[in-house]
Amino acid sequence: MSALRPDRQDRALDTAAENTDDARINVVDALRGIALLLILLANVWYFSSGYEFQLVDDPAHRALDRLVAGTAELLFAMKAYLLFSFLFGYSFTLQLDSAARRGAAFGRPFLRRLSGLFVLGALHAVLLYHGDILTTYALLGLVLLAVRRIEPRTALFAAAIIVGVIGFVVGLAAVLGAAVVPDEAAAITAGARSTEALRGGLGDVILEHLRSLPGMFGALAVQGPLAFAAFLVGLAAGKHRMLAAVHTHENLLRRCERVGYPVGLAGATVFAIGGGTANMTGLMVSIVTAPFLAAAYAATLLRLFTRRPRLADALAPAGRMALTNYLGQSLVCVLVFTGVGLGLAGHTSPAQTLLIALTIFVVQAAASYWWMRRFRYGPFEWALRAWTHSRRPAMRR
Repeated sequence: MSALRPDRQDRALDTAAENTDDARINVVDALRGIALLLILLANVWYFSSGYEFQLVDDPAHRALDRLVAGTAELLFAMKAYLLFSFLFGYSFTLQLDSAARRGAAFGRPFLRRLSGLFVLGALHAVLLYHGDILTTYALLGLVLLAVRRIEPRTALFAAAIIVGVIGFVVGLAAVLGAAVVPDEAAAITAGARSTEALRGGLGDVILEHLRSLPGMFGALAVQGPLAFAAFLVGLAAGKHRMLAAVHTHENLLRRCERVGYPVGLAGATVFAIGGGTANMTGLMVSIVTAPFLAAAYAATLLRLFTRRPRLADALAPAGRMALTNYLGQSLVCVLVFTGVGLGLAGHTSPAQTLLIALTIFVVQAAASYWWMRRFRYGPFEWALRAWTHSRRPAMRR
């Protein structure tokens, strides 16, 4: 048989991609949609106040404000990105399978994809949100590519070792008297300055992001290895195709709930009461227990989606446009909280901040549902795919 002409080859690749899109696992996309919500609920505080990055409470907050913020920290902090990272590892196996079915090379396109993620993440960190996770995922993706042939059992064992080592190092630092916030008064002063900078123009916001980047690099020393551990768990789950037939793993999901909720919530309570990431001991406890709570969340959501497929159908479009929505969340938060837009930084209570975040997600979910009925990719997904494969994929359905 003669080789396909370039135009026919492109059409064939588009057809294969469309078939792959149609075969997507709805519960995976729906779970990614909820992960986006949890990420927003964990990150919105860094847009609404400069005190959050300094790891101190806003002095203007009253007891009720601290209770609301503490509850949000208990439920979402250190958990949201683990769920998102798990899905990154799981989706990696789907990409591997897709390339194998099409007989296409995987390594070089995936490296191009990672380079695109890194550039988007760097721009995101400077222009919109200094806590960007895309650059970290791009770098960790190189390691994931290198270990892609690892056995599932070995991957789980390695993930447990990583979590244990990071927990031990942070716990040892706590015993030795290390302090995350050595001077609380100075941190409060810095928080006030950061909040004022966020209420400035675009130049002020960018400068504040650049000033914050060294501190974010320090946080990634903990967050990065934990994210990679979640990658490995997702990789192991993907190799067993666990989310392709969720109903066959009902007993495992129930065990995740029975163990994950009591262990995870107990650790999260210690974490929140102890001062969150500002306290070494609480941080150590959260490092060890947060994966249990993240697993329990995932188990409950997966069981819910299998029983309520219409709910999964409603949330899946947001998950299919995860990159666009992640960047879009930051853009909207910049327009709401910084001086680029409404300038509400420092002026919203924790309850109001949570309400704003929920509203953003509801609008995104509705917009994603509308968009994905007409197009095959989100805007940034399309651009990343075009860069990955060095061609422009068909956009409309």
